[in-house]
Amino acid sequence: MNKSLGKKRIRVVIAKPGLDGHDTGAKVVVHALKDAGMEVIYTGLHRTIDEIVKTALEEDVDVIGLSIYSGAHVPLSKKLMGRLKEEGITDKLVLVGGNIPQRDIKTLKDLGISCVFPVGARLDEIVKFIKERV
Repeated sequence: MNKSLGKKRIRVVIAKPGLDGHDTGAKVVVHALKDAGMEVIYTGLHRTIDEIVKTALEEDVDVIGLSIYSGAHVPLSKKLMGRLKEEGITDKLVLVGGNIPQRDIKTLKDLGISCVFPVGARLDEIVKFIKERV
């Protein structure tokens, strides 16, 4: 609990699903969220969707963020949203960031992704989006 504000800190899991080995962007986002006062769990590289969902449940996070550079953002997001639905998890903010073509943003949002942050998104935009919605 953040005693100075009298409320709990926003908890976020940032995950790198699949075979994607590029995590510099994810680490930059992790640091920005921590600097903004959030508790952040970074799962590291090569996580399965099941591992990500398990971490989100165990850590009781408010936000699940996927960082994807591999081009598999649509199938990975579809699988994540399906697993969350199976687990009855409907109250989490789900974000996807990384190498996401503009043409796929609507598809991701139609799957239930709360927001998409493509390469070049500003860190303050990500922080603001989370703080306004959690």
